[in-house]
Amino acid sequence: MSAGTEDGMANVILLGPPGAGKGTQAARLAGRLGVPHISTGDIFRQAVEEGTPLGSVARGYMEQGELVPDEVVIGLVRERLAENDCRNGFVLDGFPRTVTQADALDSALTRRAIDAVVNLEVGEEELFRRLTARRVCRSCGASYDALFQPPAEEGVCDICGGEVYQRSDDREETVRKRLEVYRKQTQPLIEYYGGRSVLRAVPGEGTIESVSDALARAVRERV
Repeated sequence: MSAGTEDGMANVILLGPPGAGKGTQAARLAGRLGVPHISTGDIFRQAVEEGTPLGSVARGYMEQGELVPDEVVIGLVRERLAENDCRNGFVLDGFPRTVTQADALDSALTRRAIDAVVNLEVGEEELFRRLTARRVCRSCGASYDALFQPPAEEGVCDICGGEVYQRSDDREETVRKRLEVYRKQTQPLIEYYGGRSVLRAVPGEGTIESVSDALARAVRERV
C-alpha cells in the first residue's frame, strides 16, 4: 500500500487509548483506503444538528453531562453505516468501546464483517505527557502541544485568533481516571477481537508518517 490514496474495500476499527492519536491516524488511513472516517463524536454532532430522533435523545444526555447509553450510540452508528458512502468500507474511530457495542456492530454488518482491528499502543507515561500538554482552541478546535508545539502567542490560536485553553478532561487527575477507565473497557475488546485473528497491534509512538505507514501495513496484512 503506497502513501497515496488507494481505493479499497475494507471495514476497519482503530482502537487506542486517549492521546494515542486515533483521530489523526484514522483520517489518514481512511484517505489511503478511499473510505469514510467515522468517529462517534462526528456522528453525535451530525445527528444533533440534523435533529434526527436518535440525535434528539443523545442531545438530552449530552446536555445533562451524562454518558449516552449503549442502545442510543449503537442506533446512531447503525444509521451512519447504512449511508451510501460506507458501501465500500469505513474506518471506525471511538467505536466500539465495549463488548456489548462490538456484538451490536457485528449484527449491524449484514453484508460484510470487520476486516481488521488495529490497536495503537502508546506507553502510559507518553500518553500522560501528551494529554496534559494538549491545548485546544475554543473557537475552531485546533490542537496544540504546550511543550513541543505551542501557539506562537500564548493562549491565542494561530489559525483563528481564538482562545487556546486546557480542557478539563486533560488535567492531571482527570487524565489518570480516563486512562484507568480505558484500560478496564478495552482489555475485554482486545480479547474479543484477538480471538478472531483480526487484531493487529501497531506502536503509536513515532512520527505521524511512520505510524501511518505501520497502520497501512497492518491493514494490508488483513485485507
